[in-house]
Amino acid sequence: MVYTVTLNPAVDYVIHTDDIIDGSTNRTKSEEVYIGGKGINVSLVLAELGITSKTLGFVAGFTGEYIENEIREKGIETDFVHLKSGFSRINVKIKSTGETEINGNGPVITENDVKSMFEKLSKLKDGDTIVLAGSVPNSLPNDIYERILDTLSDRKIRIIVDATKDLLLKSLKYKPFLIKPNKHELGEIFGVKLTSLDEIKTYATKLKDMGVQNVLVSMAGDGALLLDETGDTYFCEAYEGTVKNSVGAGDSMVAGFIAGLASGDYNYAIKMATAAGGATAFSDGLAKKDEIYRLLR
Repeated sequence: MVYTVTLNPAVDYVIHTDDIIDGSTNRTKSEEVYIGGKGINVSLVLAELGITSKTLGFVAGFTGEYIENEIREKGIETDFVHLKSGFSRINVKIKSTGETEINGNGPVITENDVKSMFEKLSKLKDGDTIVLAGSVPNSLPNDIYERILDTLSDRKIRIIVDATKDLLLKSLKYKPFLIKPNKHELGEIFGVKLTSLDEIKTYATKLKDMGVQNVLVSMAGDGALLLDETGDTYFCEAYEGTVKNSVGAGDSMVAGFIAGLASGDYNYAIKMATAAGGATAFSDGLAKKDEIYRLLR
């Protein structure tokens, strides 16, 4: 079973408008509402690719109810901790001449709520996969990923971490199966600007030497690079299309990699990851099965 953890799920309210005029009333041309959160995005794309998963995390209030209902309607299992107060955050994404985001903070999560989540994590068993994705809410301790991984360390669980800088670095001592920084995030970790494939491979190797088994680096229009557990390198060029959306493309790559890896072939896995990421980038929402397989080559 694949488990995805989203500590701070959201309702994404996406509005399309002409130029924003500050201090004036601006009207939308069109609007969409999506459920969001990196782990949830992974589960949604996995469902498109026929992979069963279960979503974990925290939800609250009317927005939390909406998030959970939408996930279940997609045929995905949920096992969220239901908070007693507050509501799951709303993120406003404005698409005009550029893209502007206003992200909510989310509800307060107590230590008792955390204990409830750990009780759910105790159900994971050898052979399961867990995806830890996204940032940590302000009301949670910044070592929450480490606490989760430490709890799971006595089991043979495949760990995938998609997070930035310190969250990512502190997870490496648990030897995760896969991490997925993008090119900018990889450079940020080491305080460098990466401009070539050789440089990306060099710094991916540094991460591998720190404990991770496989490093998947997304490079937007430049494709993706995978450094696998044996030190072999795979590269996939970006698929062609018109970019409409940057939200969820990285999460889609993680889902595509998980689905592709069922074949046991890393070369196919990186191609599936790149196709899934591209299918989201070329769509208004998350990737759909038909678009992923249209791009896959």
